[in-house]
Amino acid sequence: MLLNSNYFLFDMDGTLIDSTANIEQIWARWCQRHGIALERVLAVCHGIPGSSTVKLVAPELDAAAESAWLDQLEASDSTGVVAIAGAAAWLAQLPPERWAVVTSASRAVMEARLAHCGLPLPRYSICADDIEHGKPHPEPYLRGAALLGVPASACLAFEDASAGMASALAAGCTVIQVGQQAPSPAGIAGQISDWREVRWAPSAEVAA
Repeated sequence: MLLNSNYFLFDMDGTLIDSTANIEQIWARWCQRHGIALERVLAVCHGIPGSSTVKLVAPELDAAAESAWLDQLEASDSTGVVAIAGAAAWLAQLPPERWAVVTSASRAVMEARLAHCGLPLPRYSICADDIEHGKPHPEPYLRGAALLGVPASACLAFEDASAGMASALAAGCTVIQVGQQAPSPAGIAGQISDWREVRWAPSAEVAA
């Protein structure tokens, strides 16, 4: 796939890095702590902030406190977390002012996971700490585009989860799905398995 956009917004988990097993193990520990069925969490947790998941499955708990507990584990335990094939080389070719990470993880977790995987820390990023409304609300991608100084419609967004794709589409981004873990929604522009399938042409060439 040849991409000719000049501005890029990247989700992190499932898009730049493979952290699914790690995330699910940490949620399993949280579920055991509270006597909650893991299946309930896994049905809703992917692509949204941890605090949003807590509110959905255990509204009686203090979402901020539980999210802080989860963040501490996620920032300190990167077992099994790896970069998705080709991600490092792909990011290395982009000017730092042309891309941002838009993630439902906290800033501490984002920095720990990217460093663990040998991926560059972005100059610009929107994390769970920065927003009032998490994915699937469009706020994360609208704010990511604003950091780049362009409207969301000028950005190509990469996402793997249903909530993230809905967020990016609602913001007005052109959306590429990474992987096949979530159903492909109407309106996405394409799909890739990993970053080895993508080439960048910062010109008027037509994407193919």
